[in-house]
Amino acid sequence: MNLQTAQNTIQAAGVFYSRSSDATGKGRMQVNDRNWIVVSQTPAPGTPFGEGEAVLSVVKLDERNSCG
Repeated sequence: MNLQTAQNTIQAAGVFYSRSSDATGKGRMQVNDRNWIVVSQTPAPGTPFGEGEAVLSVVKLDERNSCG
């Protein structure tokens, strides 16, 4: 799922602040959220979380990733 869709899903669940992080370790900023794909998240799916606790690890859409 792209980063924008993931953020929208989190907001629809009532949590309005989530964070994202470059999964490659390069520290790049996610300026256009639709150009990034979520490859992992903390906390794990199904785990309750509050404001600012969700961290989405992302790579650019055209980069090799563990999600296929």
